[in-house]
Amino acid sequence: MNETDDIAVPLHTSLTTPILLAGTPRSFAILNATLCAVIGLGLGQVWIAVPVGAIAHSLTVWLTRQDPWWMDVMKRHLREKVYYQA
Repeated sequence: MNETDDIAVPLHTSLTTPILLAGTPRSFAILNATLCAVIGLGLGQVWIAVPVGAIAHSLTVWLTRQDPWWMDVMKRHLREKVYYQA
């Protein structure tokens, strides 16, 4: 086998696409549902929990349609150290 031979490796799309739950990244969907359950059931403020959860979910669906990897970028941004104090 020399260097000019083409080598093809099958790449499944499931390896390159983010894991979504109801159109949002799975980790955010679980966090959003947990926070809404705490507010709605724990504090008894269902009239606040449902609209806030729906708005947060809709916003993240929109963000995911714009950039499927926004959650990973946000996590990386929050972990970065601040080098310049402005």
